[in-house]
Amino acid sequence: MDTFLDRLPDTRRPRLWLALLCLALWLPGFFSIPPGDRDESRFAQASRQMLDTGDYVRIRLGEEERNKKPVGIHWAQAAIVHALEATRLGSRSDIWAYRGASLIGALLAVLASFHWGRALVGRRQAFVAAALLASCLVLVVETHIAKTDAALLAAITAAMGLMGRAYLAPETFTARQAAGFWLSLGIGVLLKGPIAPMVPLLAGLTLAAADRSWRTGAPWLRALRPAWGVPLMIACALPWFIAIGIATEGRFFTQAVGDDMLGKVGSGGEQHWGPPGLYTLIFGITAFPAAFFVLRALPAAWNARLQPSVRFLLAWVVPVWLLFEAVATKLPHYTLPVFPALTLLAARWVLDPLAPQPGRWLRWLAMAALWGVALGLPLAVVGLVYYLEAGKIDPFALLALAAGIALALAVTQYMRGGHEGRAALAAPILAIPFFAAILGGVLPRLDPVWIAPRVAAALAGAAPDLPIPVPPDRFGIAGFHEPSLLFATGGATRLLRDGTAAADFLAEAPGRIVAVGNRDEARFREEAAARGITPRELGLVTGINYSRGRWLTLQLYRVD
Repeated sequence: MDTFLDRLPDTRRPRLWLALLCLALWLPGFFSIPPGDRDESRFAQASRQMLDTGDYVRIRLGEEERNKKPVGIHWAQAAIVHALEATRLGSRSDIWAYRGASLIGALLAVLASFHWGRALVGRRQAFVAAALLASCLVLVVETHIAKTDAALLAAITAAMGLMGRAYLAPETFTARQAAGFWLSLGIGVLLKGPIAPMVPLLAGLTLAAADRSWRTGAPWLRALRPAWGVPLMIACALPWFIAIGIATEGRFFTQAVGDDMLGKVGSGGEQHWGPPGLYTLIFGITAFPAAFFVLRALPAAWNARLQPSVRFLLAWVVPVWLLFEAVATKLPHYTLPVFPALTLLAARWVLDPLAPQPGRWLRWLAMAALWGVALGLPLAVVGLVYYLEAGKIDPFALLALAAGIALALAVTQYMRGGHEGRAALAAPILAIPFFAAILGGVLPRLDPVWIAPRVAAALAGAAPDLPIPVPPDRFGIAGFHEPSLLFATGGATRLLRDGTAAADFLAEAPGRIVAVGNRDEARFREEAAARGITPRELGLVTGINYSRGRWLTLQLYRVD
């Protein structure tokens, strides 16, 4: 094992080994975890409705416009689903088909970290950094969610890698490389608006201030050729922005910029508020197990800030991190665009035998982050299963605990022996069974949290004559309106306001089926009796709506 770890960074096929590591880390649970209630199902269902309607300009969720993010991820998801259906490997009803864009984006980000990281920190270091990035908890989770952030990371990593080349060697930076930089940013704009160009912009301003480039000019900026590069970036996204502006009569820009983007800056959008410093506080969790090495490498990185490559990586990290700390809305994945730079700094320290060691307090902090997550996350999963499954102890949760202990022990022993390089490669490899046990073993079988697919299964069992996705005006539901339900039963599902609306829906036409939550049950029965109908019970679904943090019982009804 030790010899393997020593030789791995010098492998002749680094991209193949990195790809295999990524697949081993990410595939458990990729196919089996049901669609998440909120963001994932919103993106997937909107892409599915594009496929169903053939309208690849407007973004709709059910009967409503979804004017929040640009169209890039929906096009990527639709293209993957088309390819899977053409080869009969998957269908538009499979949630994993929409996750393909996230998995491919994450893989490209890891490979881009290695490819362009070689010029910044060296080949062996870039390999270790890419392996650490692949194992970061937040990226592992993002590969299992069908939304924008893993694909956005690929665009930003490619752009920043090219910018790093321009910064280190502007005289050899070609027009072709400059075009790649601006095209990467253009793709990023189509994925998530201004976030992609914001990262190099902040890094460039920081470098200009650190280098005092306003006096002599910035050679790297001239090498990037912004005179034609900025128009190229705009041209990537402008046709769709014009089309969506016409299709929605300007509503997209009003809602996407005014409501979504600016609303998140000033207040906690969708109840995701967090105080400044929150990302720093949870970094040990979001970047586990790489956070252990990043934390220990920070003093050495700061001491070497006069070196051009380190200065560039710090300029990539610091302003973006501070900006997200200042923004009121906080989600764990928001700082993901700086993770490649952090792992490159970590790998540079890990493989430098002369690098200074951090102070005692930072060593203890890194150790606490490593052991805290390695033990705390599996124990939290054990407790979650015990609570949701009425005292059940899941063997996969215990397996995750054992894997976490093995990971933390191995890293600790290697570090005590002075083998930082072995520790940095052992951590991603030993994270494979850790994540596999949780994502592939526990989560797919945690039935109480997956309400939507169980409603669809109950509907199919109770009414075999009703196709799924359901046709318009055949199925309605009151008491559970999560987007996952639309993905499970179809965009034509009627989302009913309360028990009265459920009774009205059932009484309006024969053959309809309605699901009613326990909070609306009494009113539904009263209104049904008032309308002279006698609903027949078809099935019962009980679970926890984890987005709202409360237990829910749904009863299916039909009038004979």
